[in-house]
Amino acid sequence: MGEKTTIAAFGATGEIPVYIATPAEQATAAIIVVPEIFGVNEGIRRKVDAWAALGYVAIAPDIFWRFAPGVELDPDVPAQLQQAFGYFQQYDIDLGVQDIEATIRYLRQEQGLEKVGLVGFCLGGRLAYLAATRTDIDAAVGYYGVMIDQALDEAKAIAKPLALHIPTADHFVDAAAQAAIHAGLDDHAKVTLWDYEGLDHGFAAEIGERRDEAGAQLADERTRSFFAEHLA
Repeated sequence: MGEKTTIAAFGATGEIPVYIATPAEQATAAIIVVPEIFGVNEGIRRKVDAWAALGYVAIAPDIFWRFAPGVELDPDVPAQLQQAFGYFQQYDIDLGVQDIEATIRYLRQEQGLEKVGLVGFCLGGRLAYLAATRTDIDAAVGYYGVMIDQALDEAKAIAKPLALHIPTADHFVDAAAQAAIHAGLDDHAKVTLWDYEGLDHGFAAEIGERRDEAGAQLADERTRSFFAEHLA
């Protein structure tokens, strides 16, 4: 359903590779799908295609395009998992937010779509939170976002709806970080937090060993309903 192309980076600093899928009927809203640290792999492309099947223009930017363009990794392969951790260490989160701004601009100006949502996973979940604090995204959803507890001072800037999926057994986001997220965001009028008891990081991956079928289906249904409400 989708295709690979490029869009202009923020400030004309290059071209961002993206995977984009367009629905058969005229879309009225768009979803940006921000990948984990494994690139725009098959699982992320499936998520993009699924959003397009629901009537959205859906697009996944290559978040590692500056130093590893086109990389696709499998988290179930130990060597590739370690490679992904290395890319995570290289990644500049502020430039990542600029890439999201460039993608929002592309969808609004080039695709003519007024409403734009964003869903991100892992590092993409952190970017979903930062998109809510730093951009004019219409709605954002983060799955098992990392290091959100370290950016809670930005929460006062959240002006549009944000939802976060939090697996309680996430081995990358410990209990103290989860408690800090709840303490910082539970009372925020624009934020919804969903906990998933006993589930681990990556539970909503489309494919692979990390997926928990029941948890993934529940989380994805909540995400679909969230966007249906806030991107209408």
